[in-house]
Amino acid sequence: MAPKFGTSGLRGLVSELTDDLCADYTRAFLSLSDAGRVLMIGQDLRPSSPRMARAVARAATGLGVTVVDCGALPTPALALAADARGAAAIMVTGSHIPADRNGLKFYTRKGEITKADEGTILAHLGSAGGGTDGPAKADPHAAAAYLERYLDFFGAGALDGLRLGVWQHSSVARDLLADLLSRFGAEVVCLGRSETFIPVDTEAVGGDTRTLLRGWAVSERLDAILSTDGDADRPLLTDRTGAVIAGDVLGVLTARLLGADCVVTPVSSTTMIEASGAFARTIRTKIGSPYVIAGLEGARTDGCRAVGFEANGGFLLGFVAERSGRKLSPLLTRDAFLPLIAPLVAARAAGCNLAALLAALPARRTASDRLEHVPTERALALVGALTSDPTRRAAFFRDFGAEVAVDLTDGLRVTFADGLILHLRPSGNAPELRCYAEDRDAARAEAAMREVLARAKAQLQ
Repeated sequence: MAPKFGTSGLRGLVSELTDDLCADYTRAFLSLSDAGRVLMIGQDLRPSSPRMARAVARAATGLGVTVVDCGALPTPALALAADARGAAAIMVTGSHIPADRNGLKFYTRKGEITKADEGTILAHLGSAGGGTDGPAKADPHAAAAYLERYLDFFGAGALDGLRLGVWQHSSVARDLLADLLSRFGAEVVCLGRSETFIPVDTEAVGGDTRTLLRGWAVSERLDAILSTDGDADRPLLTDRTGAVIAGDVLGVLTARLLGADCVVTPVSSTTMIEASGAFARTIRTKIGSPYVIAGLEGARTDGCRAVGFEANGGFLLGFVAERSGRKLSPLLTRDAFLPLIAPLVAARAAGCNLAALLAALPARRTASDRLEHVPTERALALVGALTSDPTRRAAFFRDFGAEVAVDLTDGLRVTFADGLILHLRPSGNAPELRCYAEDRDAARAEAAMREVLARAKAQLQ
């Protein structure tokens, strides 16, 4: 599958993301009027990322653009640094997908590129341009500024007394997160560091990983385990038993702590958002940060204290949050650190643990996973057939009860009479078919999701 834009930038096989192709996309991106003449570059810890970052830098230097090398750091840290400098940025990352794939994520001086920008970039591919290994300025402070952002807002003793595990694996944020938690006063236990890239999808945490996390939580006597995906724009948080907390639930807890009155979120996120009664307005979008950002911009224009988040937990802050006299500036790109820290702070403020904080929320529980190595065209064909043929859809979803609503905002989302929701959607950035389930009971949501994936697999064979 040739590299293409998905929900999170350009993605493709490493073998196809050649130096020439990376340079071509870089030149096309820099043709945007909002790209400017300074380009900041960051990368994750995939083996292919340094090579791709060099190709991006050479292409930019060849156009006379000043290149600032920020090294390996979280995607939101690069976005924050670029915003502070009024510069464009390119992050070399494949996020949560396997190491045989990688990608480029683009930021103009106004922030993450829009779908319209993607069209302009595609139209400018193939433009002439050379490359040169000209000097790049180093910025060793970008990651530290990202850490200070949260240390300043929550305060040095925010997590005093907690014993927290950090599953480091191959996350680009593994050392930064451990450092931040220590400076918050927590006792930090580092777990599972790997020098081989491990793809961690916070939206589809597998059974082996869940068992690993539960084992660590018990053996290390932890209050919680924290981690991120590869480029640290998606959070993973467990309670003290090692049970993973869904990303959109982290979003609800974080938005509530920050005093948001409007939530912008994809259709795949939990209906707990509306059921909680905590927010005056909820705006539902297609899946992907560009759609959430577009919705956030509209909500900000209306004067709302708006935030955005996705089922994967990536959190976007759209207003200046204030707490105990401290302020936190907006950051309109997916972020993992804020939805990791805020729920822990909220639990401490309530005098309880994370499990008790969750128990007080409306009983809407979610589960999600995916079938991997499913060509996009086959996934689209299956979902399209179920969408257009009610008889086939009824047979596919047999035993789940009467269908009461169908939402086609992004994929096929069906609500049944007893409140169960099942949602099938081809991934926008990988050859996968995803399934989301929601119910009052977590076990039933999980079982229904597994059954739907099994039925989809049978029909795809």
